[in-house]
Amino acid sequence: MSDELMDRAAGPRIGQATAIEQSRAVAEVLAQVELSLRMPRDPVQAVDSMRRLTSLYAMAERAFWSFPRSGSTLTGSTVHLARELARCWRNVSYGVVEIDRDDRVRQSQMIAFAWDVEANVRSSTTFIVPWLKDTKGGPKNIVDLRDIYENNANMGARRVREQILSVLPRWYVDEAEERCRKTLERGPDGSQPFEARVSAAVAAFDRIGVNVDQLAQHVGRGPGKWSPQDLVNGGIIYRSIERGEQTADAVFGSPVTSETIRQGAAVARAVASQPSMVGESGEFDPTTDPTWGDQS
Repeated sequence: MSDELMDRAAGPRIGQATAIEQSRAVAEVLAQVELSLRMPRDPVQAVDSMRRLTSLYAMAERAFWSFPRSGSTLTGSTVHLARELARCWRNVSYGVVEIDRDDRVRQSQMIAFAWDVEANVRSSTTFIVPWLKDTKGGPKNIVDLRDIYENNANMGARRVREQILSVLPRWYVDEAEERCRKTLERGPDGSQPFEARVSAAVAAFDRIGVNVDQLAQHVGRGPGKWSPQDLVNGGIIYRSIERGEQTADAVFGSPVTSETIRQGAAVARAVASQPSMVGESGEFDPTTDPTWGDQS
């Protein structure tokens, strides 16, 4: 067999840099496994670390996301909370990697994973990220390399969050979320009266163009009747708008102003001034139409 045929049978050549990287990755995995066996987690210490973490207001503020969909508002844990819980639980490896980039189709293929090295429980997902962004005028192509990177990172963070939460114990995550909600209800230092916090929240929403009527319609009752959970949910939505995850109009709709009321009244008066096309019997009567019989 000729050298050329032997090369073809052997498959594609692996460069020296690729071989070194493969060896390094294998060594890193083996080191993680060995370290986890030498330093196993202490569940009691892990839970204690989680409880101290979730008692911090700064952590609770970043623990939840909010997003409107199909007339309702979805909420859940953020990637920030997931990463901190993984750190407290220990011996959890996670990440997101771009494994392929197609300039012709304009998309990236990525993989997000989380691995409990000590328990040998792994979760991963492979997904496609189109180089597009949603706008009011429809999807638009992303051209700038920095924008492509940020779009990939944003999509990757959502997937890696789910992978981390899937390898952590459910009871552990549930307790962390509940403690974060109680921390938000308590407030930054626990000394500010609830009514004052509601007033501050209303003022904060007003600064981003959301008035009291919009808040009352969204919650189902006015600020004077809000519960601590209503205030917590409002804070989650406010911070989600601040981070650019959603817009105020998408959640609350366009604000009703005196101008829109005036325009609506004008339309109503114009409609009322038109001749009625219903006869005395209550049925449609075409003869009441001023254009009826006009064949010109």
